[in-house]
This record gives sequence, structure tokens and C-alpha cells, in this order.
Amino acid sequence: MSTEDLKTEDIPKHYDPTSTEKKWTAYWEQNGYFHSEPDDRDPFAVVIPPPNVTGVLHMGHMLNNTIQDVLVRRARMQGQNTCWVPGTDHASIATEAKVVQKLRKQGIKKSDLSRDAFMEHAWKWTDEHGGIILQQLKTIGASCDWQRTRFTLEDDLYEAVITCFIQLYEDGYIYRGKRMVNWDPSAQTALSDEEVIHKEVQSKLYYVRYPIKESEQFITIATTRPETILADTAVCVNPDDERYAGLVGKTAIIPIVNREVKIIADDYVDPEYGTGCLKITPAHDSNDYDLGVKHGLEIIDMLNPDGTLSEKAEHYVGIDRFEARKLIIKDLKKQELLVKLEDMPNKVGYSERTDAVIEPRLSLQWFCKMDELSKPALDNVMNDEVQFHPAKFKNSYKHWMENIRDWCISRQLWWGHRIPAWYYGEGEDEYVIARTAEEAVEKARKKSGKDLTAKQVKQDEDVLDTWFSSWLWPISVFDGINNPDNQEVSYYYPTQDLVTAPEIMFFWVARMIMAGYYFRDDKPFHNVYFHGIVRDEKRQKMSKSLGNSPDPLKLIENYGADGTRVGMLFASPAGNDLLFDEGLCEQGRNFSNKIWNAFRFLSMNKDEDVAYTPTLELDAENLADRWMMSRIQTTMTEVERDFESYRLNEALKKLYSLVWDDFCDWYIEVSKSDKPGENMPKENLERALGLFELLMKLLHPFMPFITEEIWQRIQPRTSDEALTISPWPELEGKADMEAVALFSQIQEHISAVRNIQAEMGLSPKTELDIRIKPASAEDAEKLKAERWIYHKFLSISDLVFNPGIQKPKASASALVKGTELFVPLEGLINLDKEKDRIRKEIKKTEGFLKSVEGKLANKKFIENAPDEVVEKERQKKADALSDIEKLQKSLDNLG
Repeated sequence: MSTEDLKTEDIPKHYDPTSTEKKWTAYWEQNGYFHSEPDDRDPFAVVIPPPNVTGVLHMGHMLNNTIQDVLVRRARMQGQNTCWVPGTDHASIATEAKVVQKLRKQGIKKSDLSRDAFMEHAWKWTDEHGGIILQQLKTIGASCDWQRTRFTLEDDLYEAVITCFIQLYEDGYIYRGKRMVNWDPSAQTALSDEEVIHKEVQSKLYYVRYPIKESEQFITIATTRPETILADTAVCVNPDDERYAGLVGKTAIIPIVNREVKIIADDYVDPEYGTGCLKITPAHDSNDYDLGVKHGLEIIDMLNPDGTLSEKAEHYVGIDRFEARKLIIKDLKKQELLVKLEDMPNKVGYSERTDAVIEPRLSLQWFCKMDELSKPALDNVMNDEVQFHPAKFKNSYKHWMENIRDWCISRQLWWGHRIPAWYYGEGEDEYVIARTAEEAVEKARKKSGKDLTAKQVKQDEDVLDTWFSSWLWPISVFDGINNPDNQEVSYYYPTQDLVTAPEIMFFWVARMIMAGYYFRDDKPFHNVYFHGIVRDEKRQKMSKSLGNSPDPLKLIENYGADGTRVGMLFASPAGNDLLFDEGLCEQGRNFSNKIWNAFRFLSMNKDEDVAYTPTLELDAENLADRWMMSRIQTTMTEVERDFESYRLNEALKKLYSLVWDDFCDWYIEVSKSDKPGENMPKENLERALGLFELLMKLLHPFMPFITEEIWQRIQPRTSDEALTISPWPELEGKADMEAVALFSQIQEHISAVRNIQAEMGLSPKTELDIRIKPASAEDAEKLKAERWIYHKFLSISDLVFNPGIQKPKASASALVKGTELFVPLEGLINLDKEKDRIRKEIKKTEGFLKSVEGKLANKKFIENAPDEVVEKERQKKADALSDIEKLQKSLDNLG
């Protein structure tokens, strides 16, 4: 693309983000600006939190990737070798659920298919729907190294996961055992503790009587899950509970199934909860399981994997657990064993993926020991070797790591990394760990001492938890597991910044740190920036299922990618949740238009056939030049501090004010020709364009498209001079704070005069006699030397600076930081008429004040009216008093 062509085009009156964004996205990719290879520069590597392969862009992605892009673009301009690795996650549970749903619509059950046939469907689904989100990320300007796109199920990464499993197994960290796990009946798989979301719901507490054998007595238990009565194998009380002292050792009859069970005693039981008597169901509650093991109780699993009741339940077989709950309650009522029901709040676990209610279930699964793996990951966050931003998240990280439990890593799914365990018998230890079937047969023969055939050695049907591949992401994307000493991982690892949400701190962040120290004895990243969750005005998390989330692509269509990015960042304080307001995206679009209009104005001031060279060689005698450059210097210093502390929204707000307020509203105005209708003087325009180029550099990480468009239009550029790879500004010298203070004082004077004009109803074109009374003769001389600036913004007939001046009669006045300003009004307005108008306004306001004071003096009103109504009346009184004071001052000014 020739930027000469851009220069000679007529500049559109209105900025068109759609065509601009497509143009520069293609240009950047075509020129390979975002591709990285190891070289002698400092690396700045970032790995994208991989979205689900079949996912589509949502507001969380929009925020997360905008932040990453800002960090990466700035680092690229600072001369670092940026490598932002994109990719997608195979998302075992979510993807398999979608494939199963699709097959069901076609009348096909997963159970009717072989594993290979199902995987063909899954890969076809992935090929059809996968990667859409990566294309969508390009629309927001994500400057990823797209040539490096990875997928967690691609061959190399698959091998890395298997290598990881084998190494951890051989080192004694991975084991197989029957334990109580979190079971998702919808996905029909085990979940880790971190994949369970605990929600507070309103439940019922059911009080049920259990008959005591060979007596007329009953013992009453309280439970929120009456359907599990069918699997009870004991009743337990506290040994110190005198109410039940005589029942310990006796036999209770379980209702419905009429099973005889012992009444046992254990300190675990809380005498204050419910009736102080606990039903024990070892197969369906983790605490009950522990008690069952302790007391040698029978374990009855009454549920099928899909949450329906199994044959072992004896009743309601094949019926869903919640429907069975309703039926057992009816039957308990018929048998007069249901004592009462109580409403109670209850924490219930839900699957993070399917939102199904979790079932505690005893299951043979694969686990990873976490106690040793977690130690370096905890220590190196607490000592800031890995820095959390904001640091407040170290507390919750520490709590979780100090209470960590072994990780259940097996999933009863087919889509994923198949566990490299091979079984040659039914015994718990009759398996081997091997990378291939051939290796497995050889190992099985050696371990068993038998001449086994390939058909006698079967691979585990389960796959590994999705996070078991994701925790390797910063290493595996650079092939650091399969080839630990390769050039790329040695150069790019550890990566620089990880940008993510605190909600996956334990799913992903903690585990990546563990993997980093275990596999490479080094941290996976230097910094973790936790951004907030995108919420609506009711503080609900935005989601498509709730219908409260706008479509990011629609926002981009309406406000442009730059405008949408600005809106997201404006609402996003570091580490705090983002209360999204679409009005902020509109503000972002308005900012784009402001920038475009400024560029268009400067361009329209060029004389034909005159060459203009933007410059930063400013006029040392020009206060406006010294002020503008100093404002840029101080802002750059503040922005640098904001980046260091990851306060990107604060950095953007400072640049917004610098561009909109300082440059557009003041510097451009003060640089105009003194003669109306004339173009800006050449030297002024070249300086303005030079400063504008500098501002485009500073804004580029936040607003890449419009800044590149303007940068390429200001003057011809080669492909090596694109803004996206241009050097980050570095300004020599110190800011001239005296110039800033003096210009700021003049700004306040001009604003004060404009306020007087507005209050008095004077046209901005009305020429004014302005008298300014500085605090000293020295101040008067400084201001007098810059009187030209006042003339740029105000219509002035006479301008006097005199520390000894007296207030003229019939004049409006203002006090600005010790400096008095006077504007004589005689001849500008009808003084008598204006005085009469003000007196009437005062009388009207006093009447209103009297009525408000009457209300506030009424005790009944104060006592009975809502607080907000009373407060509103008090505010009315305060406003009325303030208005009267202002009106009286205006009247006094008129003499």
C-alpha cells in the first residue's frame, strides 16, 4: 500500500472506522509486523488465555484482549521483540456437550458410536466452528503473531501433555484411586474442586422419623436430600448428646427400603444442627464417606452416572434424582414419617460448565498430588518473584494454596488428551503407563510376567482435564516440554505479562506457576494483571444466557473498534469489576471523531504546492509551544507510572485529556492565524503537525486504527515507517513548569471571562473591555507579555493588566487564584432593565425558598416523609440560597 495515495485523496469529512480497520488489519498482517523470531533484542512474550475453540467473542474476551494489545503494542514501539501467541483451547466438556447435542438432533446417541466415529464428528464440528473467535479478535485490533497460532489438541501439544503425565507419574505425583469426587450428571464426568461453583439457594430441610427396631420409639433426622435416604447405612449422633445416649448401639429402620442400620456416635456430629441426629450416606456425601471409612460402614451407590436412581436404590429406579425427591416425600407423608419442612438457605455446588447440580460420588479416578508442587508456586508469588497486579489477590491465592487438595485430573469424556494408562487385568494395580500401544504391551508383559497380546492390553477410555493441558501453555507453545532446550523456549520463557480474570486464578494461573517451577524450575511469567469481571448496571455478570450482554461485534459496528476499546478501558479500573456503560463506547467514538476533525482541520490549513515538514523544534519564545510540550512531557511521565502499576484506564484518561482539552481545544486555537479566514502560518502548522504525530504515537496502543490512518496521511511513509513499529517517544529535557503555570493561569482567566459572558447573556463576538488585577507588578508584566493569547480566544476592545486597578462601576467580576478580573458592562447591557430582572428573580427565588423552609419546619413532614424526599427538599433549600447569593452578587456588580 502506498501512503502517497492516501495523501492525495480528499480527506473524508467523517471518519469511517469500518473501512479503516479492514485496511490496516490487512496491511499489518501483510507486512508481518506482529511476527517474532528470537534475536538480540529483549523479548516481550505474552500468551493469550486460549478461548474455547468453538467459542465466539464476548465482552470478557473484548476486555481481556484489549488490555493485552495495549501492553504488547507499547512494548513493540519500545523496541522489544514482542511475541503475543494466540491459540484456542479444546475445552473438553463444552465442546463434547455441543457435539453430543448436535448428534442428538440427528437422532444419534453418543453411546451408539465407537470412540473413533465420535471423534470424527468432534473434529468435523471443530473444523467447521473452530477459529471463528481468532478472526473476531483481529477486528478489535489484536496484534498477535498469527503465524504462531496454537491449539491444545494439535499433535505437538498433545505429545507435550502425554510427556507431562508420564513424567509426573514416574516422579510419584500422579496416582489412581477410588475417592469421593465432584460428579457432573449432565456431562457425566468427574470435575475438580475448582470447576464447582457454589451458589446460595433456598432449600428445604426435611425432618424424617426413623423407627427404632423392636420398640415404639423413633429417631428424627433432618436432611436437605431425602432421596438419599435410600442409601443410608447408619444413623449418627454426638456421644455427648444426652438426648440420644440411650439409643447408641440400637438399630434404626431406614424408611421406604426398611434397611436395618446401627445408631453410632461420633464427635463430628453437631448437636445444634437440625435435630442433632445425622443420616449417614457414605456413597453420596464426602463427610459421610469419611465417617463410613472410619466406622466400617457399607457403601451403597444409588445413582446412575446420569443422575437417575440405580437398581441399588430399590425404589424409583430410572427416575431423575429431583423427581425421585418429590416421590419419596409423598411416600414418607403416606407412612406418616415426614415430621415437618423448613425453608433454609443452602450452598449448593453447580458444574462450572453445564450448570448441573453436582453429585458427590465415589469413583475410581486419576489424581495429581499437589502438596509438593504447590510450595514453590506459593513462595514465589508471596515473595513477588511473580508479581500480582493488584497485589490484593495474593491473599486469596495464599489461602487457596495453603489449603490445596489433590487434583482430580481424569474426565469421563472422549474429546481430549487420552490418559496414557493401559490395563491388562481387573486388579487395581494391573496397569502400565506408556506413550504407545506397543510400549504398553511390552511393559504389561514385563510387569505381569505373562505373554500378553495387544488385544489383552486396553487403553484407559478417559481423557485428562482440559486444564491439564492449559497449565503447560506458556511452555508448550514454545515446544518447551518436548524439546526443553530449544532456542525459542530459552529465549521467550519466562513470558512477560499474563492478563486474566481472578475467577480463573486457581483453575489456571496457580497451576501454570506450579508447572513452570516443576518442568523448568522457573516462573512462567513475570507479572499477572487481574482485570475485573464485566457486569451490567445491576452488577450482574454479563452473559448471553442472561440476555444482559451486548454483542462486542455490534458495538464495534456502531462505535468503531477504537471507540469500543476506549469505552471498555474507561470503565475498567485495575482489579475491580467493570460496570459496563455503552455510553462510554459512544464517548470513545466521539473521541475518534474529535481526533479526526483535528487532523482534518490541520490538513485543510495547508497551502497548495507548499511542502510541510512536521517538526518538534518548537519556538522557545512561544509560551503556547513551551506549555504544550511540557504538558506532553508531564503526561508521558504520569502515563509511564500508570503502565508500571497496570492502571491502563488512568493512562488513557490522561492521554484523552491531553489530546482533547490541551491540544484540540487550546493549542490548535492558539496556533491559528490572527486574521480570520487565513490559513495557519506555516511554522505554526508544522509544529502542530509534529506535536500531533507525537500524540498519535502515545495513543496508538489504545487506538491503533485511527492513529495509524492519521500517521500515514500526515506525510508519506514506507512500510518500515508504519506507526505500529515506530519508536515510542522519548523526550529530552525537563518540563517547563513555569510555562505550564503561566499558561494555566491564562486559561483560567479566559474561562472566567467566558462565564461572565454566559451569565450576562453577551454574545462571544461582543468586544469586551477587560481589566485584570494581578497580585504583583511582576505578574502583571508576565501576563502582559502573553496578551496575544487572550486575543486568540476573546473579542477584546481593551485589555489592561495593573495590580493597582480599582473595580470599575457597573462591572462583572471574578476572582481566580488571587487575581481579580473586571468586565465593565455599561453600554453592553441595559443596566436598569438587568437590575430589574435580577430583583424579580431574587424575589421569585425567595418565595420558593420560603415554601421549602415551610416544609422543612413541618415536624410531621420530617417524621413521615421518606429520607430521600426530605433530603431532596434540603438540597432545594441549599440550591435556592446559593442562587440568591449569586443573583445578589450580580446585582451588586451592576452598582
